Amino acid sequence: MSSALLFLGCQEQQLKKQSPQSNIVNSDVLNFWDAYDLIHTTEDTALQYKYLDSFYLSKASPGLEALRQVRNYTREEYLKVITTLPKFWTSIRGNTMRSGRLGTKLQAGIDRLREIYPELKPATIYFAIGAFRTGGTTLDDMVLIGAEMAMGSENVVTSEFPEDVRSFRREFYDTNPIADLVLLNVHEFVHTQQNPPINNLLSQVVSEGVAEFVSVTAMGVPSFTPAINYGKGNDEVRKTFEKEMYNIHNQSDWLYSNAPNDFNVRDLGYYIGYSICELYYNGQEDKKAAIKKMIELNYEDEEEIGAFVDGTKFFSKPLDELYEDFESRRPQCVQIEPPINDAKKVSTSTKKITATFSEAMDTRHRNFDFGPSGEDALLRIEKILGWSEDGRSISFEVQDLEPNKLYELTLSVGFRNLDGVPLKPKLIRFQT
Repeated sequence: MSSALLFLGCQEQQLKKQSPQSNIVNSDVLNFWDAYDLIHTTEDTALQYKYLDSFYLSKASPGLEALRQVRNYTREEYLKVITTLPKFWTSIRGNTMRSGRLGTKLQAGIDRLREIYPELKPATIYFAIGAFRTGGTTLDDMVLIGAEMAMGSENVVTSEFPEDVRSFRREFYDTNPIADLVLLNVHEFVHTQQNPPINNLLSQVVSEGVAEFVSVTAMGVPSFTPAINYGKGNDEVRKTFEKEMYNIHNQSDWLYSNAPNDFNVRDLGYYIGYSICELYYNGQEDKKAAIKKMIELNYEDEEEIGAFVDGTKFFSKPLDELYEDFESRRPQCVQIEPPINDAKKVSTSTKKITATFSEAMDTRHRNFDFGPSGEDALLRIEKILGWSEDGRSISFEVQDLEPNKLYELTLSVGFRNLDGVPLKPKLIRFQT
């Protein structure tokens, strides 16, 4: 064994002897490295899976089980990243082993959070190794830290990464995330106190903004999220968000993704949410009450969220007006040929249907769905015939129609125009 590995082995043995604080668990990190070392003693894939299962996955803490659940990590993914990125793992191993010695700092961060939010409920922090889909997330009362990301630094080696994820180098590891670890934990701890956001972009960016603003307020440090400083210096970010916040296709442009966007900066939704929270907090005399209000927002109450956001005047118009603006930009289906829609005696010989839209559509996308009567009334498509040259019409053939039957088919929001704005759903409904 090399001196470096001997040193790491001694570190790990010392960590195993430590008594971790009850609300901070790092056993999964230790188990991962046990499995990792054994996996690299053989090229037998069956044996590698056995070591992975026996020494890591089967020993999973509730935190690792939750991490795998929320990020859908599979054993196949784990084995792939373990066996194909040896330089990366060697470079980050020492960092991850520090998880057992960070208890005091993490607890101090939680104590500072409690000072500004005395109602703080307990939660457990779990350090585990994932497969590069989160540095930190939550489930119920668990903070889940993906140590392979959260404990990275500018010194980790990413040369083995596929080209499509090389942005980790610039957007993540080069920001030295391990220096931000305590703040990350406080951010995720805030999430365990919040009501869950509903599945729309505005709720999600407000939820993330609350967690980031409250955590930096508690810690008395600036945010380390690059998107926040970028957004503060570029008002086009706000203007673009105003146009896109109601577009269900654009969430990945703003949160949780390396998907390309107009600004080439990921997670700009954090800036939107953070700025809303900052304006709200600065406008309140009772700062503790402001923190409590933000943490306890009910995202299922659209009126409450709307009043909270509109009250900050962050956007150029009230949300209702921005929604109306968005609706006015949505394409529509303006014609169905033959003219069968809402007809009562459609011939069962009808085979080809053409839908025409108000403008050119993105022909890469389409989306058909049930009507209100459900599957029993579904007008089933047999064959897509294709789009017109101008992209304004799509034709398709349907399966043979039965007599005296109600048929329904919805042209849904997967259809979108060339700017990515989704179609206003169109119901095709007729009786044979």
